[in-house]
Amino acid sequence: MIVLANFSHLGLNELVGTLDGKVAIVTGAAKGQGAAAARMFVREGARVVLTDIDTDCGEQLSRELSDETIFVFHDVSRSGEWTRVVRICLERFGRLDVLLNNAAIYDWKTIEETDEAAFERFWRVNQLGTFLGMRAAIEPMKAAGGGSIINVSSVGGAGGYPGIFAYATSKWAIRGMTKCAARDLGRYKIRVNSILPGVIRTKMIADVPEETIKGWLSSMPLGRIGDPEDVAKVATFLASDASGYMTGTDVVVDAGMVA
Repeated sequence: MIVLANFSHLGLNELVGTLDGKVAIVTGAAKGQGAAAARMFVREGARVVLTDIDTDCGEQLSRELSDETIFVFHDVSRSGEWTRVVRICLERFGRLDVLLNNAAIYDWKTIEETDEAAFERFWRVNQLGTFLGMRAAIEPMKAAGGGSIINVSSVGGAGGYPGIFAYATSKWAIRGMTKCAARDLGRYKIRVNSILPGVIRTKMIADVPEETIKGWLSSMPLGRIGDPEDVAKVATFLASDASGYMTGTDVVVDAGMVA
C-alpha cells in the first residue's frame, strides 16, 4: 500500500513528535535530505550519528549542530563499516533507536546505456547499503526495546520511469525490502517504513534541463519542487512515537506527482 501523505494538519512546521532521548544514525547526512533530517532530529531532541563519504561537509555540519552529534566517514556498501558505525554509536550514546537509510547515488541512464559495472554500483550503494544498515540496526534496537528504521526510496520506485533504469530499480527494491523487514522485525517492536520523495531541490536535479523541470511541475497538483525539509518532516514523524502504529508503509512526498 502506498500512502499519499499530507501531514500539514499535524503542525509539522513546529513539531512532528518528540525525539527526546532517542539516538539516530543518518546516512548520507552531509548534504541535502540527509542534512535536513539530521538538523530536524537534533532540533527535536535526538542525539545523532551523521555518516557520509563527504568528510568536510559532514564534519562541518556536526560542528554546527551540537555536541550531541558525531560525524563518521562511512561507505554504506561495506558491512564492516556498518559494524564500526554502530559500535561508535553505542560507545558514544549508549543505544540506537532510529536509522535513516538515506545515502544513495543517482544517474541518468537507460537500460541500453547501463553496463554491468554501473548496475552493480547502484545495487551496492542503494540496495545493499540499505540492507546492511537494517541488519546492523537489529541487535541494538532489540536491546533498546524497539526502534524505527526509515528507508529512503523514491517515486522512481513507484512506477516505470524512463532514463533512470539502475536508480529506479534499486528504489523499487528498497520498497520490497522495507515490507519484508517490517514483517520479520515487528515481533521486536522494530518498525520499518519507507519514504518516496518526488522532485526535491538537491544536487540530484542540479543538471536537469529546464524543459524537464517544467514537465515535472505540470504533473504536480501542488505545482512546486520540494525542499529537503519537506522530506525531513516526514522522516521525523516516522522516527517519533507519533507513528508508533505504522510499519511496512510507503509514504509518498511528491506534491501529488504519483497521484
